[in-house]
Amino acid sequence: TILGIIIGPAVIITIGAVVGGYSTYIINQVTSLGQNNIMITPSSDYTLTQDDLDYFLSLPGVDKAEPFYLIQAKAKRGVDDVNVYIYFIDVDLILESIGGLKIKEGSSPPEGDIIGALIGYKVAYDDSGQLVNGVGDVVSVKYYLSVKKGSPEVKSANIVVRGILDEYGGALFFSPDQTIFMQFDAGSRIFGLKEWSGVLVRTVDTSYVKDFVQTVRDTYGEKVSVISFSAIADIVSSVTVAVSYVNQVAALSAIAVAVAGTTATMVTSVVERTKEIGVLKAIGYTNIHVVIMILSESLLMSIIAALTGALLGIGGAFFFSSGGMTIRAGTEAFVLTAKPLFTPQLFMTAIGLTISVGILGGLLPAYMAAKVPPAVALRYE
Repeated sequence: TILGIIIGPAVIITIGAVVGGYSTYIINQVTSLGQNNIMITPSSDYTLTQDDLDYFLSLPGVDKAEPFYLIQAKAKRGVDDVNVYIYFIDVDLILESIGGLKIKEGSSPPEGDIIGALIGYKVAYDDSGQLVNGVGDVVSVKYYLSVKKGSPEVKSANIVVRGILDEYGGALFFSPDQTIFMQFDAGSRIFGLKEWSGVLVRTVDTSYVKDFVQTVRDTYGEKVSVISFSAIADIVSSVTVAVSYVNQVAALSAIAVAVAGTTATMVTSVVERTKEIGVLKAIGYTNIHVVIMILSESLLMSIIAALTGALLGIGGAFFFSSGGMTIRAGTEAFVLTAKPLFTPQLFMTAIGLTISVGILGGLLPAYMAAKVPPAVALRYE
């Protein structure tokens, strides 16, 4: 019976802590990108121009809007080639917009510098932690340049390391550790890029984000995609609530089974102890005393199960979180690792529901025991 009751709190704590941990991690990652930042990217049959940029800047609450180019490339790191993303944008805007992004060595390339680059930690350091591409070094990159007709052309360029970013860790939408940032003009003048990959917009504060997103969507329709990081955080929170609800339903199902098991066990116990109950009543036990005795036994089982289930739930949460969650984006994959989130509310819910099992499961047996007449009980064999 105790083993059956243990399932409830173990499930509640395991799933609740794992979901809470990943939810908190993802929301922190999204909000670190700036909840007042909005990314606008064109569809395949539309090209963003200066007129579009001027329009975005004219909308209420817009603090800054900068176009950017984005390409995927291979950068030389000693004898190895590493896959990187290269963003051509106002580098200072990126440093201001992304929380936790810090320069470890050197500095960001100044405005007008078309060969300087701020490189991610894993572009500068190899897997053993050895510095390979230091400040002032020249790094060779190869990339594909799309053409209107025929296959994409393989191009190469040399860039100079102006600064190295501190290690950032796993991220959701892009990994700064495997990214190179260069000033916007380098995209067209050095890499031959012509069409903007998108526009990064920053509003004065988050109160303007919703109206800005709605206005752009109403104006452009399917011509552009608008990504609001604050909206993503809201979606993640909603998904977390839904998953938590499913977890509670599953746990309640397990608890319902536990209530039935507890009731069956205690009913059997009452039947087997009928003569004992008769003796107790004969020496002065009242119905209330008998009810308290049966409920206490049922409650004790639930308390033992609650504490054991809580410990198993903690162990289960760490076990399932240890493997991480793999997210794939195209040919790239990275693993998100988040610690389980244990809260007082989670433990109170698990233990409270489990103790309620003891109370509910013991009510019927306690009532049955209280109604046994002493004379009948003493004759029971």
